[in-house]
Amino acid sequence: MQFKVPQFLDIEDKIFGPFTFREFVYLAGGAGLCFLLYKLLGFLWGAIPILAIALFAGALTFYRPNNKPFVNMIEAWFKYFTQSKLYIWKRRKSKITSAPLPTGENGQRPDEATRLSGSKLRDLAWSLDVLDLNKQK
Repeated sequence: MQFKVPQFLDIEDKIFGPFTFREFVYLAGGAGLCFLLYKLLGFLWGAIPILAIALFAGALTFYRPNNKPFVNMIEAWFKYFTQSKLYIWKRRKSKITSAPLPTGENGQRPDEATRLSGSKLRDLAWSLDVLDLNKQK
């Protein structure tokens, strides 16, 4: 028995012409707010707020930074400025010491033994990528 797996779940349906419901709400809400400001303030006094709201509604509808909705960027900005931040400071050890540093089994210091150079890292990656078929049989 085969089951059909739903695909393209993250794509919203186009309901109002080329716009999704969310995009249509952004455009209609921005246009309605611009009209309300025009009626309350007139064109002369309301030109700058109307332009700002129209640009914001247009950005919410059409601008997609990194192929994500602009509202996600606004949400991340809002969380960044409202949530508390955790700053971690890690003190570095000075390079000049009066006592000799302890050495490991192979004569290297413990911090040098854990570092991998480019060639060692490449060799390690190669050994992990290559399968030993003799062990599997």
